Amino acid sequence: MLSVFDLFKIGIGPSSSHTVGPMAAAKRFVDQLLLAHQLQQVARIKVDLYGSLALTGEGHGTVGATLLGLEGNTPRGIDPEIVGVRLNQLQQADAQLNLSGTHCIAFNFTQDLNLQKHMFLKQHPNGLKFRAFNADGQVIANEVYFSIGGGFVVSEAEFGQIRTDEEMVPFPFRTAEDLLLHCRAQKKSIAQIVMANELATQSESAVREQLLEIANVMQQCIHNGCTREGELPGVYHVKRRAPAIFRKMVGMQLTGRADFMLWPMIYAFAVSEENASGGRIVTAPTNGAAGIIPAVLQYYRNFTPTANDAGIVDFLLTAAAIGMLYKMNASISGAEVGCQGEVGVACSMAAGAYCAVLGGTLEQVENAAEIGMEHHLGLTCDPVGGLVQIPCVERNGVAAEKAIKIAQLALMENGEHKVSLDKVIETMYRTGMDMHNIYKETSLGGLALTVGIPAC
Repeated sequence: MLSVFDLFKIGIGPSSSHTVGPMAAAKRFVDQLLLAHQLQQVARIKVDLYGSLALTGEGHGTVGATLLGLEGNTPRGIDPEIVGVRLNQLQQADAQLNLSGTHCIAFNFTQDLNLQKHMFLKQHPNGLKFRAFNADGQVIANEVYFSIGGGFVVSEAEFGQIRTDEEMVPFPFRTAEDLLLHCRAQKKSIAQIVMANELATQSESAVREQLLEIANVMQQCIHNGCTREGELPGVYHVKRRAPAIFRKMVGMQLTGRADFMLWPMIYAFAVSEENASGGRIVTAPTNGAAGIIPAVLQYYRNFTPTANDAGIVDFLLTAAAIGMLYKMNASISGAEVGCQGEVGVACSMAAGAYCAVLGGTLEQVENAAEIGMEHHLGLTCDPVGGLVQIPCVERNGVAAEKAIKIAQLALMENGEHKVSLDKVIETMYRTGMDMHNIYKETSLGGLALTVGIPAC
């Protein structure tokens, strides 16, 4: 059974599948070498990035994340400020790679790291291969990993396996129908069911403390994004928009205007711009869609008179439950199902969670989550230049505002709806499987193709 902390992970930008996942996979590889007492035998490491990781990896920070993962860094623990500096050092002619932070080897950037842009491994578009060689040139370790979205990583042997630890929790569920049956039978909310499952492995105080930490990181990210001026990385010279819009909104408020529905857009812009610059971020459930849930949560905090820590915890627990359904039955990987699996899922999670903390019934919460995805079906992932800037930042803002309106709409009605959440999740996955690969985080179609690379 998935945990709420599988869906919400503190890490760095700009991508959960292309930055967080590869760093985790690389660290896992060197950890295995260490465990097998092989690390000191390694004289050379070769890395191959396949498919979407190769095509958009440079803009999504994959190369630096992978190499720093080999040096023993984690997405949560690393200082975002050192990533670019260290990558530049590793590109020098006399570079040394410090495996697991303890064993230095010579590293040739152009020969030891290969972007296989025209090769897709059959299991998943986001594939990485690591090979470790001894001084005689013999392979002493060889492993393939897949970054399957949201920072989740599996080895080739683990790919496609279904977790069998449901018996460890009191209320296992795989579908929305299962989840709602538990809620009705136990007379509990979705948040209470998820909390009960979390208590199988840790105390309630520990769960609440971690969730409030996640909420505070989200809030700090909004603050950072609203106050940091300048340009985002890359050749497009995209200007950070959140600070200027934030100042205008504050000025409008001081004159008595109350354009409150623009606030979630600003919050989402702020987080997405922090993500695009490689800053500290919460994967929610991916980095490409990381602005939506923080924005809606901040809107709840700022504009709901009864908002409190208990509501924040319930919001995140409810959002996580909805995210688990997509992760277990479809995908949250833009490289697998397009942006509907990122922005669409985050909108669904945020709409259901916001509806819940405003007092929505189970039927209203399910309705809100279903609407949040239904109107993102078919959304393509076509990042311009392989960067999470255009159209990603605006998509986060629009989806955040949409999630709030959807929740309010669901609360105006009695929860009756013809399309179930389970059916829309199934539809999303089928749509993703039918989608052409050029629209799935390859930057080979859509806006990425029509906008193109600017002339130098």
